[in-house]
Amino acid sequence: MKNNWKTLAIIALLSSFVTLAAYNFLGFNKQDVIFNESSPTPTPTGRLAALTGPQGAPGDFTYAAEATTPAVVHIKTTMTRTVRQQQIPDIFRDFFGDEFGRGGNGGGGAPQRQRGQASGSGVIISQDGFIVTNNHVVQGADEVEVILTDKRSFKAKVIGTDPLTDLAVIQVNAKNLPSITLGDSDALKLGEWVLAVGYPLDLESTVTAGIVSAKGRRIGILDQNVDRNDAKPDSPVEAFIQTDAAINPGNSGGALVNLRGELVGINSAIASATGYYSGYGFAVPVSLVKKVSADLVKYGNVQRGYLGIIPVELNSLRAQELGSKIGRGIYINEVVEGGASASAGLKKGDVIVKMEGQNVDSDAQMREIIGRRRPGDVIAMTVNRNGDLRDFRVELRNRNGGRDIIKKSDNISASNSAATLGSLGADFEELAATDAKRLGVDGGVRVKRIREGKMSETDIEEGFIIVKANGKVVRTVKDLQTALNTTKEGEGLMLIGMYPNSSRMYYYAVPV
Repeated sequence: MKNNWKTLAIIALLSSFVTLAAYNFLGFNKQDVIFNESSPTPTPTGRLAALTGPQGAPGDFTYAAEATTPAVVHIKTTMTRTVRQQQIPDIFRDFFGDEFGRGGNGGGGAPQRQRGQASGSGVIISQDGFIVTNNHVVQGADEVEVILTDKRSFKAKVIGTDPLTDLAVIQVNAKNLPSITLGDSDALKLGEWVLAVGYPLDLESTVTAGIVSAKGRRIGILDQNVDRNDAKPDSPVEAFIQTDAAINPGNSGGALVNLRGELVGINSAIASATGYYSGYGFAVPVSLVKKVSADLVKYGNVQRGYLGIIPVELNSLRAQELGSKIGRGIYINEVVEGGASASAGLKKGDVIVKMEGQNVDSDAQMREIIGRRRPGDVIAMTVNRNGDLRDFRVELRNRNGGRDIIKKSDNISASNSAATLGSLGADFEELAATDAKRLGVDGGVRVKRIREGKMSETDIEEGFIIVKANGKVVRTVKDLQTALNTTKEGEGLMLIGMYPNSSRMYYYAVPV
C-alpha cells in the first residue's frame, strides 16, 4: 500500500472442537447462515494462558493452531489490466470520431488487456461456504479461487465488499466445510496471546504467535477508500487490534485467533518501511466483522447508522480550545438538524463519555460501536453537559435521515449522480471555463485523484481531462456518469482526452 503501509492478512478458522454456546441464525438470501458463537466460559488470558493452554499443557499453542488451520483458506485472484498497442483499428475511429488516436500516447493504439495474479487468505465463517476476507484481496478480481488445506479447489463468487472496513465476503459452492467459531474482541486484553494463521508469501498454511499490543487503533490506511465523489461521503471505520504476531504479504484477509481457537480479528495491514514483518500488524475486530459480513450477505451492502453529529476527539489542548470542562471524550462540535442526535436532545458542546456502558475517549472507538449497528437501532449514551452527566437513548438513522434498511440499488439512487463514479477508483472535477478556453475545448472532466480501483489498472494519470466517453461528448461530471451508466458489464468505458500541458489526444479503455 502507499505511504509504506503494506496490506497483509492472516487467516484462522475454528473447527468444531470448541463447544458452541449459541448459533446465530441470520436469514440471508432465503437461506440461513450460521455463525458459530463462542462459549462465555472464562479462560486464562495473557501469559497465564500461554503457560497453561486450553488443554492444560504447559506452554502449548497447538490446540488453537490445530483447531483453526482447517478453516484457513488460500485465495488466489486473477485480474486484467488495460494496455495500449500501436495500431489503431478503423472501427475505433468510426465509433469515436476523427479525434480518436490523434497524436496519441506514443501514436496510440487499440487497448488490450493483460492478466495478472495475486493471492491472500480467507476465513470460513459458515459450513455452507461463506468466507470473509479483505476487500483489497478481491477488489477488481475477474476470477477468485479458494484452496482449502486438504487441497480441494473451488471457484468463488464475490458476494459483497466494503472498502470502508476493508472487508469482503465470498462464497464457494460447497457444504459441510470446517467453519470458525467467532470469539469476543471486546474481551481481549492487552498482552493476551493471539495466533495469526494464513498464507504469507505464497507459502502453505502458516501459524505465528504474538500478543495484543493495542486496541482501537486508527492508522489512516482506509482514508484512500472514501468516495470523494459522494455528496455525503462515509468515513472509514478503523478500530484495529494491534498485534506483534508476524504478518507478511499474503496474510491479508486471514484470521487472528485467541488460544481457544476463536476468531477475534481479520488481519488487514502492517506498519512497515519494507513491506514485510516489522512487529506491527493490524486486524479488524470480530465484533465489526460479524455485522459487516452479515449485511453484505443479506443486503449486498453495509447498513450504516448515523448519529448526526460532527465529533471532535478531546485531549487537554483541544478541550482548552473548545472551552470544554473535561479533557477526555467525544466533543459534539455540531448537531445535524433533524438527525438522530438532535431528535434525542443532544446539543453542541455536549461531550460523549459513554456508549453502551463503555467509556469512550477516541473517535475510532465511537465509530466502531456505531459501525456494529444498523439504522433503527438504539444506542445508550452518557454525555457530560456543563459538568452534569446525562443519559440519552439515540435511535440511529440511515444516510437519508430515515430508519429503514437501504438496499444496494436504493443506496445508489439516493446518492448524487456522481457517487457511483467512485466505483472507478477516482475522484473527478469539472474543468474550469478558463482552462477549457486555453485548451480549446468546450468543457471536460478532470481526473483529480486516482485511488485503488479500475482506473489504477490503466495508464491514466492524475490531471487527465476527459472530453469524450463511449463516443459521447463529456462536459460535466453528469455527462461522465451517463456514459458509465450505458456501459454494459464486461465492456470497457472508452475515454478520450488530453493532459493539461498538451493538445495531443489520448485514449484509454477502463474496465467496468
